[in-house]
Amino acid sequence: MSATDLETGTFRDLGLPDSLLATLTTVGYEAPSPIQAATIPPLLAGRDVVGQAQTGTGKTAAFALPILARLTPGSRKPQAMVLTPTRELAIQVAEAFQRYAHGIPGFQVLPIYGGQSYGPQLSALKRGVQVVVGTPGRLLDHLDRRSLDLSELKYLVLDEADEMLRMGFIDDVEKILGATPTGRQIALFSATMPAPIRRIAKTHLKDPKEVTITSKTSTLVSTRQRYWMVSGVHKLDALTRILEAEPFDAMIVFARTKQATEELAEKLSARGFNAAAINGDLAQAQRERAIARLRDGQLDILVATDVAARGLDVERISHVLNYDIPYDTESYVHRIGRTGRAGRSGEAILFVAPRERGMLHAIERATRQPITPMELPSVDKVNDRRLEKFRDRIDAALSGDAQDQFRQLIEDYERERNVPAIEIATALARALQGDEPLLLKADPPLRAARDYAPRDTRESGPHGRRDAGRPARFERSNDAGKPARFERSHHTGKPSRVERSNDAGRPTRPESQGEASDRPPRVERFPDAGERAPRAARAADSDKETYRVAVGREHGVLPKHIVGAIANEAGLDAQHIGRIEIEESSTFVDLPRGMPDDLISHLKSVRICGKPLRIEKFDPSRGAHDSRPDARTRPYVKRVADTGAAKRPFKPRTPR
Repeated sequence: MSATDLETGTFRDLGLPDSLLATLTTVGYEAPSPIQAATIPPLLAGRDVVGQAQTGTGKTAAFALPILARLTPGSRKPQAMVLTPTRELAIQVAEAFQRYAHGIPGFQVLPIYGGQSYGPQLSALKRGVQVVVGTPGRLLDHLDRRSLDLSELKYLVLDEADEMLRMGFIDDVEKILGATPTGRQIALFSATMPAPIRRIAKTHLKDPKEVTITSKTSTLVSTRQRYWMVSGVHKLDALTRILEAEPFDAMIVFARTKQATEELAEKLSARGFNAAAINGDLAQAQRERAIARLRDGQLDILVATDVAARGLDVERISHVLNYDIPYDTESYVHRIGRTGRAGRSGEAILFVAPRERGMLHAIERATRQPITPMELPSVDKVNDRRLEKFRDRIDAALSGDAQDQFRQLIEDYERERNVPAIEIATALARALQGDEPLLLKADPPLRAARDYAPRDTRESGPHGRRDAGRPARFERSNDAGKPARFERSHHTGKPSRVERSNDAGRPTRPESQGEASDRPPRVERFPDAGERAPRAARAADSDKETYRVAVGREHGVLPKHIVGAIANEAGLDAQHIGRIEIEESSTFVDLPRGMPDDLISHLKSVRICGKPLRIEKFDPSRGAHDSRPDARTRPYVKRVADTGAAKRPFKPRTPR
């Protein structure tokens, strides 16, 4: 079934209970997206579903709402489990469940992923949860430990199944499917349907309802789109700077909830901006008055929810600012459609938290237009604008009426108090400004610390992602701490297992501990976590710096641990992590040049294999490694055995 042109109606038409409908109204949902309208009814009816849709089309609500509608209250064992490819997606899905279950007493959801201590996860499982959301590797670990009881599991969701295949987790997914009860209901969502995913659907799903969603959004050529990577504590300050330095006529600021619109409008008003809130709680007459004030120039900023801005068309609106990123791409397109109408140019600005990068990429694909990063206005620029506005106020006052009366008053004051006129003018200017400082103090930029890897340096395909034909990463860590097990073949483009083989063509087994061997040590090379490059080109790579971390082979560390910890804690894409060399008590890793000091300080305390990283920039002139050649000028290897014998070259095994 193709749902491209589906009439979605309302959420009430889908058969959801009143408690969920009330919650959806509170969070600002007005009408279901096509994927929600097509999949919620069959899921409520108990059918298996295969949904093909891009990220950002509202898939999370499509499976979360039917699950919540059918949960049995009071049960302490998981009734639903969602598999996701990454830690970030697991957290987002868990947060969505919690948000939608606001009206369900006693509801508990638990995100489970690698890089997090087992302690909190084990404690939560013992207390009891209804929904578990996790990455395949860590979920499988809990099943092996028997800490995750699936005996009462009724609903299983595979979210972004093609990503789990690409990252090498398909074997783990198969094992988890085999550990679930036979009568469970399965929903499988994937942007593409490669053969292994179709095989899983055919093997494990019973007469599934198949739904394909094709995005209808088109390029918004008349609107310039920009984003700023921001952390939540700085969003109001960032918005204030933009409002002060960005020339605009009228602006709509979109927030997610009714309460957020009111709070933000109050804070903007307190900072001297002419702002008001509109949301679903406003009567229609009040909403129309606010829009009329905006149209007539009596109001400059409307802070709105998606529902309240429905059908709003005011010619003055030059800017749309997404203070909160929308839940799906359709909402984003509708939001920024409030500007750039009827051939006029418009500006759209999007605030993106580091963990919301996935939605940013989904929006780029949906709009078929890149969203460019923006820099916040500097303190100097804001101060220049403030001085200019203050001078404008003086000009306006000088051109007003009744100047003679005030001139006489100042002359009398100057003569009676013996105070120079310039001092009187200074005092009046200070009184006019009030308690608000005229100029901002110079301070560190508000740019988020984790946003140091510029997105415009990444190769992109036509839809904002890397082209499918690019060389894949040799090893990419998932949030469960498991490496990707497949590498794309340069000859066939298909996933193929990469293993080192011995001369007989059989997989080489590790040496038994304590058993002597006269064979030379096995050597495994670990290329960049990003794209492959010739070794000579890598040696000249000037955009990386070598760092030393205080964990090594004696602690049981593997490259996947290093990649996973740095990628998760630093918010850094794995492709920006360079080569890794594991030695006996330490490890050397190439990271992007110019890593922020506060981020390095944070990474020092991150633990791998029970040991803190204590990361520091490598200095070859210090310590026992002063005679060691620079890490970027020689091959990176992980020494598996250190017998002093000559190293054998690495030979990938022929794919089976």
